[in-house]
Amino acid sequence: MATSNEFKAFSKALSGHYNTSGQQTATSNEFRALTKAFSGLGVDEKSFISILGKWDTKQRQFYRKNTQEFFKEDERQFERWDEAHVLQIRQEFLRLKDAVMVYTMHPWERDARLFKEALVKEGQPQLHIIIETAATRSSEQLLGARRAYHSLFEHSIEEDIASHVHSPQRKLLVALVSSYRYEGPKVNEELAKSEAKEFLKAIKDGGKKEFIEDEEVVRRLSTRSKLHLKALYAYYKELSGNYLDEDLGGSLVLEQTVQCLCTPQTYFSKVLDASLRLDVDEPARDSVTRVIATRADEDINQIAEEFDKRFGTTLTNKIEEIANGSYKEFLLTLVAKSA
Repeated sequence: MATSNEFKAFSKALSGHYNTSGQQTATSNEFRALTKAFSGLGVDEKSFISILGKWDTKQRQFYRKNTQEFFKEDERQFERWDEAHVLQIRQEFLRLKDAVMVYTMHPWERDARLFKEALVKEGQPQLHIIIETAATRSSEQLLGARRAYHSLFEHSIEEDIASHVHSPQRKLLVALVSSYRYEGPKVNEELAKSEAKEFLKAIKDGGKKEFIEDEEVVRRLSTRSKLHLKALYAYYKELSGNYLDEDLGGSLVLEQTVQCLCTPQTYFSKVLDASLRLDVDEPARDSVTRVIATRADEDINQIAEEFDKRFGTTLTNKIEEIANGSYKEFLLTLVAKSA
């Protein structure tokens, strides 16, 4: 981002150049506002209209020369957009549209498309989205997403995971998306405590690297009720002094699975903190829309409370700081609706 000296130079140069002719001068505030409008998540449409729309040729040229993070000096002596930023700006103009589409979709279709996109993204499958979607939905919601997947793609989710994921994580992922858990209030406390002891013993014996392929571990994580797993999680903390996901740090997939099943608000608050930044890649930026649009009708209020407690600022303030324009307003509306 341009420095304060560049802002001062911009304001001074333009004031000297345009005051004598009576034309309206650009100010350092406009310079700063327009730079922010081109940065962050989404775009600030109002700034483009109110600032950029009134600037003349020389004002725009001066801006190009003094925002080197956006424009590069060409060997033929003109300022041209940095190609990477052109692509990013195009994506930011689409961000509101994508958020509205995701929020408007039937939840079954939305989750089916999340599964599909996670599997076919360029590079390697985004396993955390599969885990997140499978582990944080109710049994009926997950069953509905599986039905929608059949309708949309004429395959089952299980088939596509098996064909796209070739690592040891495949068995757990297939089990998670196939799950139909008991959601009643009863928990067998003795069984939860016994299983917590078994987890602790296996980890102390150095077996956590093989947990991802352990049939008993996969069975418990994919079939036990969430209340049972939360009880197991609490007993594990009593026994070891650590949280289960902390001790599973050698396997990111297992760690994320346990977090999504046992402490989903903590998981989502961490995802949002990692995504609401200026220097993150596109998959991370997409996480903001995914989390807020999918949790707005579920637990966004608890996620916001956890965010505040964990990171010392409100989720609303963080969105205000990083996001722009109509996209920012849409996110703030979704967060506020459950407050």
